[in-house]
Amino acid sequence: MKGLEAGFGRLDITPVLGIGISGYYVPRRAEGVLDPLEVNALAVRSEGERLLLISVDNCGIAPTTIYDRCRARIAAATGVSAESVIISSTHTHTGPYWEDSDDPLIREYTGWLEAKLADAARLALDDLKPARMGWGVGNAPNVAFVRRFRMKDGGIRTNPGVNNPDILEPIGDVDDRVNVLRFEREGAADIVLVNFGNHPDVVGGCVISADWPGFLRRRVEKALDNCRCVFFNGAEGDVNHVNVHPSEGFKNDLFHDFDDVDRGYGHARHIGNAVAGAVLQVYEKVCWQDVNRLDSQIRYIEVPSNLPNPEQLDTARKYDALHREGRDAEIPFTGMELTTVVAEAERMLRLEHGPASFRMPLSAARIGDVALIGLPGEPFTGIGRALKEAPDWGLVLPLCIANGYEGYFPMREAYDEGGYEARSSVYAAGVAERIIDEGLALLGDLRRKV
Repeated sequence: MKGLEAGFGRLDITPVLGIGISGYYVPRRAEGVLDPLEVNALAVRSEGERLLLISVDNCGIAPTTIYDRCRARIAAATGVSAESVIISSTHTHTGPYWEDSDDPLIREYTGWLEAKLADAARLALDDLKPARMGWGVGNAPNVAFVRRFRMKDGGIRTNPGVNNPDILEPIGDVDDRVNVLRFEREGAADIVLVNFGNHPDVVGGCVISADWPGFLRRRVEKALDNCRCVFFNGAEGDVNHVNVHPSEGFKNDLFHDFDDVDRGYGHARHIGNAVAGAVLQVYEKVCWQDVNRLDSQIRYIEVPSNLPNPEQLDTARKYDALHREGRDAEIPFTGMELTTVVAEAERMLRLEHGPASFRMPLSAARIGDVALIGLPGEPFTGIGRALKEAPDWGLVLPLCIANGYEGYFPMREAYDEGGYEARSSVYAAGVAERIIDEGLALLGDLRRKV
């Protein structure tokens, strides 16, 4: 275990009741708590270099500058460079808003949460112990499903509804791989880092919950003696928990929600248990690695904006006004199609006067022959698959909503096909392919870095 140390920090970040809940285009305020929200921090040190990987039970915050502010605060509190801090949101849809806001509850929570992130980082650094690291890849089938479908009329819909007879075929496929990093420490609990791509949009309602990532952490820690678990979501932009052609048993613990999506707390438990099972598949059989390199790097890229066509703006203003006035019933769509046109209208009005492009950070870290690459939004599965194939690495872990959150990164063809993700994305067609090219280049630079 010479040369490598690992530490863990965890804090409860459950908010007060009454705070606004993020995740849909429907106003919600917290009426109860099903399970606690957490910030989990992993600290790694080798040859004098330090790295902080922080996972937050939150849907994600915008703008990216808030993540920058948090990383600067952590750097000031710990002495770890901001470039060596990656903050990733799990993307639970039953967590509070985290943003600069006029709402007093959100404003108070935001300041408190940012202090908690720095505290968790300090706890993880204080917990550093000699360690060895190993990695493995398990498999969790039948818990993540493609959520974009070609319909019989030729249109494309996101979440078209369970057993919808107009569904023709799914678009894309699912990456069932579960990446696992195990840190076995001297005289201290093991730390397990889990990376898997799937939307934590399972619970629903006006409650606070970490969704299935919370169940995953608790199940792993119950199943493995003296172990701590931290989860980082992967390429989840075009997959979620919805099986549109379920068997009878699959329907257990689900209710039909407002947007044609079946949700349920028990189903979140099912997903957490299944992903935990993938961890157990490989936990004892990880590939142990000599870690003699620890490094990090950030690359900034400019990506063109998905600017609106001027002739679309009048309709966008109409839909946006109706939605803000609580008059969704007057918009001629229902279910997920209603969410799509509302999100599209918001995007058009946001970009009515530009900007022509956005500056996007790609964050990468190296722990020996394992690379982590953080993307500041919700990447499609194709992005994750491509980055996992980066040459000369033992394992690559894509992290979504990392050091920023600016919406969806759809593949190029999705812009021609349509659907919620491309129609709401602030980025123009080609964003996914640009991320792949620049991400692979960043990983190559990090691999060659002396």
